[in-house]
Amino acid sequence: MDNNHGYFFKIATNCNEFERIHQLNYQTFSEEIPQHEKNEQKKLVDSFHHENTYIICIKDDELIGMVAVRDNRPFSLDRKIGAIEDSLPISINRPCEVRLLAVKKEFRNGRVFVGLAQFLAQYCLEKGYDVAVISGTVRQLKLYNQMGFQPFAKMTGTEEALFQPMYLTKETFEASLAGRILHPAIPFLPGPVQISDGVRAALMGRPYSHRTKGFLEKLNRIKDLLCDLTNSKHVQVLLGSGTLANEVVAAQLSLIKGRGLILANGEFGSRLVEQAQRQGLNFDVLEKEWGQAFSKEEIVEKLSNKSTWIWAVHSETSTGMLNDLTLIKRIAEEYSLKLCLDCISSIGAMELDLSGVFLATGVSGKALRAFTGLSFVFHHHEVAPSSAIPKYIDLGVYMVKDSIPFSHSSNFIEALLVAVESITPETYRKISETHQWLRNNLKHFGYHLITSNKNNSPMILTIELPKAVSSYEIGKVLHYNGYLLHFESEYLRQRNWMQIACIGDYSTATLETMTNLLYQVVTYELKQLQASTSKLLNEGA
Repeated sequence: MDNNHGYFFKIATNCNEFERIHQLNYQTFSEEIPQHEKNEQKKLVDSFHHENTYIICIKDDELIGMVAVRDNRPFSLDRKIGAIEDSLPISINRPCEVRLLAVKKEFRNGRVFVGLAQFLAQYCLEKGYDVAVISGTVRQLKLYNQMGFQPFAKMTGTEEALFQPMYLTKETFEASLAGRILHPAIPFLPGPVQISDGVRAALMGRPYSHRTKGFLEKLNRIKDLLCDLTNSKHVQVLLGSGTLANEVVAAQLSLIKGRGLILANGEFGSRLVEQAQRQGLNFDVLEKEWGQAFSKEEIVEKLSNKSTWIWAVHSETSTGMLNDLTLIKRIAEEYSLKLCLDCISSIGAMELDLSGVFLATGVSGKALRAFTGLSFVFHHHEVAPSSAIPKYIDLGVYMVKDSIPFSHSSNFIEALLVAVESITPETYRKISETHQWLRNNLKHFGYHLITSNKNNSPMILTIELPKAVSSYEIGKVLHYNGYLLHFESEYLRQRNWMQIACIGDYSTATLETMTNLLYQVVTYELKQLQASTSKLLNEGA
């Protein structure tokens, strides 16, 4: 969706927006199109108002366009032509009705109508509707056609206000002008991430057996590249998520005598704790507030004379915190501890030296920008199989079988190889520059960032939004307007946080448009809240 014209689209949620909807409804369907009687209040409340979901267009805090959607039967069109199923040329399962399409005269340049159509199509698909029907004024049939609506049944209304029943499906929208110019939303997510055309093409190749010589050669090439990226001696590639890789680490730790220490200052540190508990490991936890750095004194104080291992997250995705790898390495060496690291969010995002690390994990899907589905365990020592561990999570089994003890995916391997071959020092520089640009710009707009400049990971930024607005609702608005930020995870919703990942290939223009839109939407919502509060206070007085 094009956001370069100073306006955005959203679902109406507050009384001020509904008031302006009634005004635009009156201007359009009482004054301009004589469908309803005029009145002194110059407001027209739709008869289905409480059933409607209103998609609106906002420009400079002004509501300039709208369209309403409802799915309760009978539709108004049912009452005019009979059951719509009897007239439609297609079979349907879950229809909705679109009504009250209106745009202020001075903004009828096509862009607002197209934007409303694009939002409408995405909303209908999300809700599971397979067709949308509308009574389209004959004055704008060309415009409706550009939005993807197709005529059916006979016209309704009066000579002064004639309406053509029309329908919209996924197929008619995609074939329309509005559908053809709709660009996929740009992801600013830690996963799934932007995927290059080369990686996509590699994934879509014809699958072949994981037992072939060619598969082993590709896999070994990937392992060599991953070891070069991380300064590791060995890596095993697993068919599964990062959780599987961390389970493999926990299983190896279960074979080690003594006691461990897990560092937790975010969601994924807490997940390590849970995985260690489920494996029955003997360990202590150093837990800090999310986004707070660990000091050497705190870590050392938690160690005991039985401590033999330490496990931590390097880049804590939930906050954007980068835990001090040099410090943790130094402590592990000084106290003869086996160091284990979750590097799932750092591999591919920054230079990474895993020398001196006992076990470390990574995945294909995040900063490496391949498809989710493969994970890695890095190590420097030879690992033998152990009958004390379930076979699927036994690192030794993977090592003796060259990472192919079980079925593998040639498609994932082909895609990963293309992705890993593209990682260069320039990749790290771009991620760092994107991160710093976003950090400076967001601070300029007055946002509170969770991590300090000293401890932030270049992979992601975390914003704490004002308590008066919902990070989830703001994220939904940006999603519908073409930008996918990270806001749906429960731990983010609980804290009213929103995240912007920096691992895509973004132009400065894209970054500017996205951050300006974010600021515009947050500012608008705060103003709406202030206006509603003032109105309630005045009514109370």
